[in-house]
Amino acid sequence: MSKEGETPKAASPRRSRRAGGREARRAARAADEGGHAVRPGMPGGAYKPLGDGDIERIHDAALEILETIGIGDPIPEILDAVLPKGCVLGDDGRVRFPRALVEEAIANAPKSYVLHAPDPSLDMEVKDADVILTTSGEPVKILDYESQLFRDPTLVDVYDAARLVDRMEHIHYFGQPFIAPDWSHDLYVHDMNTAYAALAGTRKTFSLGVATVGHIDPLISFFDLYAGGEGKFLERPFCCFGGCPIVSPLRFAEENAEVLVKLAKLGLVVDVAIAAQAGATAPASLAGALVQTFAETLACLTVVYLINPACPMNFGMWPFISDLRTGAFSGGSGEEALVTAATVQLVNHYGLISSVPSGMTDSKTMDAQAGYEKALTTLAAVLAGGNMVATYPGAVGSLMGQSFEGIVIDNDMMGAALRILRGIEVTEERLSLKEIENVVFGDGHFLNQPQTLELMRTEYLYPEVGDRRPVGDWEESGSPTVYDGAHKKVGEILSTHYPEYIDPAVDAAIRENFPIQIEPSDMKPGNGRWS
Repeated sequence: MSKEGETPKAASPRRSRRAGGREARRAARAADEGGHAVRPGMPGGAYKPLGDGDIERIHDAALEILETIGIGDPIPEILDAVLPKGCVLGDDGRVRFPRALVEEAIANAPKSYVLHAPDPSLDMEVKDADVILTTSGEPVKILDYESQLFRDPTLVDVYDAARLVDRMEHIHYFGQPFIAPDWSHDLYVHDMNTAYAALAGTRKTFSLGVATVGHIDPLISFFDLYAGGEGKFLERPFCCFGGCPIVSPLRFAEENAEVLVKLAKLGLVVDVAIAAQAGATAPASLAGALVQTFAETLACLTVVYLINPACPMNFGMWPFISDLRTGAFSGGSGEEALVTAATVQLVNHYGLISSVPSGMTDSKTMDAQAGYEKALTTLAAVLAGGNMVATYPGAVGSLMGQSFEGIVIDNDMMGAALRILRGIEVTEERLSLKEIENVVFGDGHFLNQPQTLELMRTEYLYPEVGDRRPVGDWEESGSPTVYDGAHKKVGEILSTHYPEYIDPAVDAAIRENFPIQIEPSDMKPGNGRWS
């Protein structure tokens, strides 16, 4: 792995080692910020499954698709924005994008932005190949630990998920984790309460999948009320709105396309997810799936750029995989890990802001299959240098279900992936020549060395629920699994962590103006759910 602190080539070995040491010390200090072994925004990009020639061929094929086949079902707002700039509407109703126009968008679209949070101390810059890990997705069921059966989520479950993620060190960003079907008949109530649950449960940046463009202005008013006045949210937008503006293959989705246009006009981050499925809604060949999904996502980027050149877009190119024996979605496959890493490499090649999925599993519970599938896909995305990696912590059953215990288990896995990403800092101090000499002529072990204690927290990362005890201690405690330990941890957090992130007076004003269905009694210890 090529790291910032690697020894550069130079004429003098001693001089090069010292130069490399200075660079590595800077990298080490950055990683050790706050006394931790890992942090949000560490640089990736070492894993590159595509050759340079492969990228050029995918690029050329995608631009040929946009220029000759185009995207069907363009909404009037898109046509108003793109036709005067040189796009062409064919007799078949498909809008075609000239190659030069797409390349202009690639070259000039914003390459970074600040990801604001309700708590300004948690703001993050999205740039380069720096990695930020998020929850994501909209499963429709929750896996109950006790019964191992799936139940319908509620709005209060969204709040509980937010305050659980609030305590997870390696989940940097809270994406809407599931749909609450108890209010699916009224999407306005659903969207407002999902926003409320995030604000009440976490200080981290969060995102919302918006059901319809008509909900954006009320949500902005909601956030203005929280932030202290009209226009305050647009000054520091601590929530990202998103959706799926493409129906694969190569058609716009009306409602989400309207959301895309609205966000571009407002200059808010456009968070798209273009999820063509290889073998179903995209070619079965992995290269073909990359080409089509790249073309579809480029169409969105070009539309956003033509509406507002200064508007950033998360280049959410999410090629999915089918099990060709059945046609079913397979999120935990090795092929998913591969196309995700290839996607990141492709997007990073152009300096765009990448958004990719990982951490999906086809297992129906948090078992060994879930563990290896989630780890493989997440590690591939992280090492490739994905900016916004939607790791789906706790998601099971090919994104159909969500496990609260899985959120805690996956937090451990995500931390380990980040520790691998950070790599090894090679400095004169960390070559440890003095320590080796002291131990060889001293006690014969390193446990009492000052360096050992100094590096205990900054060089090493420890799991929250992973069990490293001796076998005898584990047997004496009843031989619990990591799933059992995670269930205990969930109970400890959710029975005690009821944060008060919304001022009571502001909360009253929000409830007066918006249909909040999460009761104050649901947000206090002793509510019967986790007491």
